[in-house]
Amino acid sequence: MNGGCPHMASVIPASFSRFRRSGSWIDDALYVVAVYAVPVLIAIGTLATLYFLPRQYESHGAVPLQLRVIVDAGERLSPADALEKLRGASPVTSYGTRLSEEPIWFAFTAPRLGGDLSTAIELPSRHAQTVACWDAATLKPIGSADRDGASGAMHPIKAGFFVQAGHLAGPETMLCRGTFSGPAQVTVLAWDWQGLRRSALDFQESSGLIAGGLLTLAVFVFVTAIINREWTYVIFAVWLVGNLRLCANAMGWDMQWLGRVLPSEFLQPLRQITFAVYYLLTAALFTHLFRRELRVVGYRWLLRVVQYVGVVLLAAALVLPYALFVPTLWVIAGFGICVLLFFLARLVWITRSRTVLWYVGSLTVVLFATFSEVLGAAFGVKALLGGVNTVMAALSSSMMAAFAIAEQMRAERDFRRQAQMELRNTYEVTPIGLFTLDEDGHFVRANPALRAMLDLQKSEYKLRHWHDYFEAGAWGALQALASKGSDGELEMSGSVERGTGERRYLLKAIRSNGWIEGSLQDTTERSKAVERLRFLAEHDPLTGSLNRRGVEKTIALQSEESLPWALAYVDLDRFKLVNDLFGHRAGDEVLRQVAARTRAHFARSYPVGRIGGDEFVCVMNDTPIDDAIAQCRELISILSDAPYQVGSRAFQVKASIGLVECSPGVRVADALSHADRACREAKKVAHTHLVTYRKGAAAFEERAEELRLVETLGGNRLPAGLFLVMQPIMSLKKPNESLNFEVLLRMRAPDGTTLPAGKVIVAAEESGNIATIDRWVISTLLEWIEAHRDQLRNTQFVCVNLSGGSLNDEQFMEDIFALFARHRSVVPYLCLEITESVALHDLENTQRFIARVHEMGGKIALDDFGAGYTSFKYLKALSADALKIDGEFVRSMCTHPANIAIVEAIVALARNLGMQSVAEWVEDADTLRALREIGVDHVQGFVIARPQDSSAILAARSAASFVSDPDVASFVQSLSDPAPAIAVDFERRARA
Repeated sequence: MNGGCPHMASVIPASFSRFRRSGSWIDDALYVVAVYAVPVLIAIGTLATLYFLPRQYESHGAVPLQLRVIVDAGERLSPADALEKLRGASPVTSYGTRLSEEPIWFAFTAPRLGGDLSTAIELPSRHAQTVACWDAATLKPIGSADRDGASGAMHPIKAGFFVQAGHLAGPETMLCRGTFSGPAQVTVLAWDWQGLRRSALDFQESSGLIAGGLLTLAVFVFVTAIINREWTYVIFAVWLVGNLRLCANAMGWDMQWLGRVLPSEFLQPLRQITFAVYYLLTAALFTHLFRRELRVVGYRWLLRVVQYVGVVLLAAALVLPYALFVPTLWVIAGFGICVLLFFLARLVWITRSRTVLWYVGSLTVVLFATFSEVLGAAFGVKALLGGVNTVMAALSSSMMAAFAIAEQMRAERDFRRQAQMELRNTYEVTPIGLFTLDEDGHFVRANPALRAMLDLQKSEYKLRHWHDYFEAGAWGALQALASKGSDGELEMSGSVERGTGERRYLLKAIRSNGWIEGSLQDTTERSKAVERLRFLAEHDPLTGSLNRRGVEKTIALQSEESLPWALAYVDLDRFKLVNDLFGHRAGDEVLRQVAARTRAHFARSYPVGRIGGDEFVCVMNDTPIDDAIAQCRELISILSDAPYQVGSRAFQVKASIGLVECSPGVRVADALSHADRACREAKKVAHTHLVTYRKGAAAFEERAEELRLVETLGGNRLPAGLFLVMQPIMSLKKPNESLNFEVLLRMRAPDGTTLPAGKVIVAAEESGNIATIDRWVISTLLEWIEAHRDQLRNTQFVCVNLSGGSLNDEQFMEDIFALFARHRSVVPYLCLEITESVALHDLENTQRFIARVHEMGGKIALDDFGAGYTSFKYLKALSADALKIDGEFVRSMCTHPANIAIVEAIVALARNLGMQSVAEWVEDADTLRALREIGVDHVQGFVIARPQDSSAILAARSAASFVSDPDVASFVQSLSDPAPAIAVDFERRARA
């Protein structure tokens, strides 16, 4: 309160500086007196009254009495028994129940006050529920009371009860029994009757003062909030009512509301709900009042914790009894107070706003005052808070809140004034045209940008109409736009008469107070740029033809038509040489000339597009296939016969075309895929350079089947119908003593047929799902080997192929080695086949993979060796366990002697490097004999056995047992023990 005078003194000079004379000296004098002198005198007089004058109901003379207390556990004691036990109890001045609700007995001695004074004994605990007293000498009842009424000499007063003892002849001992709820402090005070009466009046005056002050402030804030639509102040008004109820609870008169006594059975639940709701209101008010400042302060998560804890407190208020709810309140309220005080300190330190300071002062006082009872009961620190006067704390906090509201209103008024000034300045300097029109379409206001845009003078406002500056119908379009509200916008052209017909404008407008207000932007350059971007979105910037997106859009539109049409796919042969030898500039010029020739040839303006480096597509709409063939042959001549002149050089480029007859409804991807395939075939046919697919062609069906298979295998899911077969691999050393085989993937179609393995693998790679299938193959194989290991005694290795896509998939690699770790005991059976080209794609990655496989006991074979980029350097670096000779060399050995030399060289190379050699595609006895003479270690092919079911493998003793041809069987039977030159086997290789 003392801090208010310096603040007021600092305000007065500023107010005087803003004071303006109204003309008459008497008016000015009265103004000064009313605005400054009288409020200052009232403030000074109020402060002097509070600090220097006595209270109206000043009360003294309360004598604290010592009392002896025992707990009546089980409620078994009679007055006589209790009196007997109390004789041994130690006297105390105060007794805390510590939330216990068991009855207590207590005895005290009422003194004789002397003279004609009437003695009154006050039991001031607001937590008392029932009290009954007896004369200790005679055990005669004196009186009893509860929260619903009283009898005998006992009466309610203030927050508790009192006994009218009257004029005592001498000290008199009384015995009382009471029940309490909550953290009660049992004390007994002796008064003379007049002193107690003045104390009761002082209590009533304080409660009326605080109730009237807080309710008046709450109503004022509520009405102000409703009028100004400031919903945060509605929360503040409700919070003030909660503040009133908590003050009433602290003072002990919360059993009444607006002069009405509340039913006692509702009192405890109402107190619990009041505490919980007040906690939530405090958190909500704090969050809304300081929402701007809290963005700067940070720690929003901590405030969220406070809010969620408040919900827990409300739930506890609804379900817990009062004795359990109070400790819960202590913990949660203590936590909330600490957090709010932390935020208040940061707000003061960071924002340094006067509004914030007033709110901080108000909230701080309220927090200390309203929770003093709770904190004192919970932590025993009443000495720290005992000096807080509840009435003065509540009123002072309310006054500071009123100052804060006034300060915030002033700040908002200044903010609005500043905003209006900034808006006016912005209106003048903004580069966007702003205008206001009357109902007839004449100009009322326009900022400088709009006047410059339309060459409009201020003197012409009432003379010029909106349609004078824009295209025909502009006024009606503006009215329709303004009727839509603020969301719509409209583009319109300028006026031809004024020479602005080519200009484009973007318009936004709304209706406001009978006028039309809006903004206007000159978007001519932007419109041109957008049109250019739209063109580039579907056109190739190099040739001006459609790009892939434009081609796909055109095909999609054409497929909806019922007229005949065809799709031509043009590819330039050996165009890469132009780029490589003469640079991309020369190549780009050739492409531009190719596009120009193509567009010039198609007089019917077929859409032409470039979808790749040297690949063009033409959508031949409304054209029978025979006409399309004739035009494509002419186009080949036009593109291939005449050279392309680029500077001083002339280039000869040939073209190939794939032409497909399309049906209505064909998918874009299918049409392009069919045309691409036809073009690839055309590039192989040197004499025509044109391949045509008519409707119903076998190639259509084959490609459609491939695309369906790709879709089936796509989506990172395992397709249905997969199964494994196993093709035996026979040793030429001990054909009757080994049972090795290669695991092959098969897929059963829905109609029961088995799809070729090559198609399945290609489709899986094209769909990107090959890693999922390879993972399933290896997982299934490892589980099968582990389940049947006892039946595979003659098996040294089981080959399984890995695709290139899987080998370069890091996630697949981690999954596979996790499978190896899970089935470590059967990993030595595995021989993973990787093709030579895949192995060399990333040599370091392949070397790491081979090393990890060897560490876990597995083997590696290079598949199709000789068909790729065979290099002795790479072969040495890969350290594989076996070479599988490409079947193209093996199958034609007996008819092409050169192949025998190649196979012999590969076998010798494998032997010298310590690797096993495996020949694939062995299909006749002569080839088998030749391979034996060359020294091949193992053979695989139809001459030995076709792929078998797993049950057949388990039933066989060796790979040789599958041979069915008598000639081959006789040769196998005649094989002797392997020569020393072929003595290297997998086990020795593994040990090395």
